[in-house]
Amino acid sequence: MFQPDDDIAADFLVEAQEIAERLGEQLVALEQAPTDAELLNAVFRGFHTIKGGAGFLNLAPLVDVCHAVEEPFNDVRSGKRPLDAGLFDGAQAALDHVCAMLDALGRGQPLVPAPAELLARLLAPPGQAAPLPAASAPVPPPAAAGGGDEITDDEFEALLDQLQGRAAAPAAPTPAPAPRPNPAPAAAPSTSSTSSTSSTSSAPTPAPPAETTIRIDTKRLDAIVNLVGELVLARNRLKTLRGSRREDELDRAIAALDVTTTRLQSAVMKTRMQPVGRVFARFPKLARDVARAVQKEVELEVQGAETELDRTLVEALADPLVHLVRNAIDHGIEAPERREKIGKPRAGRVVLAAHQEGDHIAIEVRDDGAGMDPEVLRAKARDKGLLDPEAAARLSIEECYQLVFLPGFSTKAAVTDISGRGVGMDVVQSRIRELNGRVTIQSRLGEGTRFLIRLPLTLAILPALLVHAAERVFALPLASVQEVLPFRPDALRWVDGREILDLRDAPLPLLFLRRWLGEPPADAHGHVVLVQTGEGRLGLIVDQVRGREEVVIKPLPRAVRGLPGHVGATLTGDGKLAMILDVDALSRAA
Repeated sequence: MFQPDDDIAADFLVEAQEIAERLGEQLVALEQAPTDAELLNAVFRGFHTIKGGAGFLNLAPLVDVCHAVEEPFNDVRSGKRPLDAGLFDGAQAALDHVCAMLDALGRGQPLVPAPAELLARLLAPPGQAAPLPAASAPVPPPAAAGGGDEITDDEFEALLDQLQGRAAAPAAPTPAPAPRPNPAPAAAPSTSSTSSTSSTSSAPTPAPPAETTIRIDTKRLDAIVNLVGELVLARNRLKTLRGSRREDELDRAIAALDVTTTRLQSAVMKTRMQPVGRVFARFPKLARDVARAVQKEVELEVQGAETELDRTLVEALADPLVHLVRNAIDHGIEAPERREKIGKPRAGRVVLAAHQEGDHIAIEVRDDGAGMDPEVLRAKARDKGLLDPEAAARLSIEECYQLVFLPGFSTKAAVTDISGRGVGMDVVQSRIRELNGRVTIQSRLGEGTRFLIRLPLTLAILPALLVHAAERVFALPLASVQEVLPFRPDALRWVDGREILDLRDAPLPLLFLRRWLGEPPADAHGHVVLVQTGEGRLGLIVDQVRGREEVVIKPLPRAVRGLPGHVGATLTGDGKLAMILDVDALSRAA
């Protein structure tokens, strides 16, 4: 019985999920470059390794499906059969079942064997079985990605025969890797007369690099992060006290504490950082499956997979990016015939990219498809009753693009398995806002669309601008703050019954924070904090701007959770409670 809590079983599960996630990317790459012998060997080695571990743990259904894929790919390596569409479809379907089985193991559920028809088709000689349909297997939940697979074929071959106990399906001897998957008949070199088991003995195998990464229990990491947060609060408190005490010793102690805290904070945060490639690795296979389902040709390009992000954010990004990539393929990319007719390549291009911008990360999904027509979006929102005609007529082009995030909005005339229900993009924006990020859209008709997500590198500590209103302290995420200006009441203008500020010949909507809190207006002039929101720009009128500070995010108490306009709380350097404001919610309130 498989026990996920057992150390050996847990290690196998983590390694197998990493290999399976990587196999999805490798299979797509091999389909695009079928002569790449290194990719071919990597695919064979991946299924071979999972099979070996599954055999050791007596997971017969997992052994069976891996063996059914391993055998034909081994024949390709030895030149006995070609790579064809049927083999790729069968391998992708088998990989879906492998991922589903691994997910079931992690949940402590019994394994559901792969269909016998699938195994038979994979093991049948080429030409005796029709290619499998692309959607013949269930799509499993996304698994964790990442890690390296350094095991060699020879190291597992002898072990498999002893451990897997599958006499009916013995593993074939591993031949020397062919220089090309489908070599033309030619005279063999003199060294090829040696047996396959000794074919690699002529060149020593380089030793794998020393292991430079370790796995750490995330509960321990979270405890360390919480302690670092408390240390940051203590540092802020000491900085506040410094103004009332002039002793040199106190100054030196504070300086040392400041340096230590900063270094410890940076070191601990790095232990939580993971490359976004852990998420990106699953998308080549996803793009292939969606493109085949909607009968389109799509090339997915991944950029910046090495960019690092907080582990929590990496895991949370999976669902929003799935919706954006599927949306780009289904809605953005035109049909191949349509693209040819308008002078574009038959295959559409979708780019999934990430890069760091200071203490934030930018992730974009862009395509070279049809782009979005703001007038069509405006009409759809009006026809579906999501906006009244007058409100729809006043929307700017950028505001029309934001309509795709409305619940129930869809440009599809009919509901399909891929889209049409009007829920996907709403999920994207809601999830990104929960992560203290924002999504912006750029589009040009006929040229394509770009979705840009900006997120903080970590959710534990947030750079913020502290402001005062009605004798209360509030924190604004610094990523949303563009500039701070003095506020002059005589600069106010009234447009359509609302107050605006004429800023550089552009109207700026305003929100008086005191008025939003239900407090009377202040006597002093105050300041305007210009913030960027998903809907555009907004000027927040505050009594006082205190300055920048790194704040430790604390969840709201259960009694006030869901309070409009608030996403969390923190303690400032003087020990006061400050609420962290949601600028997008404030924009909607304005």
